[in-house]
Amino acid sequence: MKKSQRWVIPILIALAFAIWVDLPSNPGIHIGNIDRSIDFHLGLDLVGGVQALLEADLPPDVTVNAEAMRTSRTIVENRVNGLGVSEAVVQLAGDRRILVELPGEQDPEKAISTIKQTALLEFAHFGDQAYPPGTVIKTDFVTGSQEQEQPQTEETATAGISPETVFHTVMTGAMLKNAYVTQDKLGKPIVAIELNDEGAKVFKDYTTNNVGQILAIILDKKVISTPRIQDVIPDGHAVITGDFTIEEANNLAIQLRYGALPVPLKVVQSKTVGPTLGQDSLRKSLFAGIIGMISIILFMAIYYRLPGFVADIALIIYAAVSLALFKLIPITLTLPGIAGFILTIGVAVDANVLIFERLKEELRAGRTIRQAIDLGWNRAWPSIRDSNLSTIITSLILFWFGSTFGASIVKGFALTLAIGVIVSLFTAITVTRTILHLVLDNIKATEKPTWFGI
Repeated sequence: MKKSQRWVIPILIALAFAIWVDLPSNPGIHIGNIDRSIDFHLGLDLVGGVQALLEADLPPDVTVNAEAMRTSRTIVENRVNGLGVSEAVVQLAGDRRILVELPGEQDPEKAISTIKQTALLEFAHFGDQAYPPGTVIKTDFVTGSQEQEQPQTEETATAGISPETVFHTVMTGAMLKNAYVTQDKLGKPIVAIELNDEGAKVFKDYTTNNVGQILAIILDKKVISTPRIQDVIPDGHAVITGDFTIEEANNLAIQLRYGALPVPLKVVQSKTVGPTLGQDSLRKSLFAGIIGMISIILFMAIYYRLPGFVADIALIIYAAVSLALFKLIPITLTLPGIAGFILTIGVAVDANVLIFERLKEELRAGRTIRQAIDLGWNRAWPSIRDSNLSTIITSLILFWFGSTFGASIVKGFALTLAIGVIVSLFTAITVTRTILHLVLDNIKATEKPTWFGI
């Protein structure tokens, strides 16, 4: 096999695999323990959804621990996913904020309510009086905006709790290690909890002096459960019993497990993108991309003739491979992300233009076609390498900026741009050259190839 042909089989294999991945009817990968669907992951600006910005609910002069914010981000992400919101994007935005995006969420009010529930978990002493779930109360554990007056909800008024009533917080969710659903001896679902060492000591002291009393579970100053202390609990392991269904017990376990934030949070900004607007944006983006690609294909074929047609084939391979990578990684495609992909189509052609112009110069200098191809590629490579390397470096800086400051728009653009540039380097340098050599091996070369556009 000639040196110029050794890439033919790898290119064909990569193309066949990319086309298989790109098919809308792709069945996914199901091999052994691998069970994964392969679909495009679209951002909320394309399919609609909810975006919310959470901020540490602490005074501005209080420094927020970076590790505590990272832990809070993880808990928020786990909580949103645990409640069934798929493909959620949760990332830090600066040192005090967390950005939450829920693509495809059809119930914005429920989503915002879910996010708001990720603030502060407390265990409060109620004495002998039990109040129904949903009752809003005031406790003596307050931070930030929670120092505002207690709102008078219908549940609170019905329960007969005055705005001046303050309940004592025995401990917070920061002392909770785990919560999970199990069954009692009769097979009824119960919620088991496990406390850390500090929490175990506090719980032992409290249960020793309060057998028969109610220790309410409070999330964001709202009652979610009112279990009664049945016995002294010395080891930090306890169970919450009640007339639970499996779903109710699981929801309570999720609230306990993922409500224990080390930093109280509040929703400072939220917006909803309707699915109709998202689908319209997607349709227009795809239309713009198709027009751009067709225009480039026609320009290359008309101006550079046969080499331009070869470059068009490489461009189609580039598009197929890039889209396959977007599905396999996967990358959440947003409008800026699609813009970055469309931009890289021009970058891919730009490399071919540099190479073809070098080819023309070599042909004018009297080189044979095969000599011109090899020299043109070798001499154009430094310019292509440096220009694309600078683009990749810029993409990395933009990606870092988007990850650090929560600018997901910039992050999506940078990621698709970087991947597109890397793939375009492969198609421009390897695919175009290989195909062009194959064409030359099957046609009779002349000294003045009119098919080259010169």
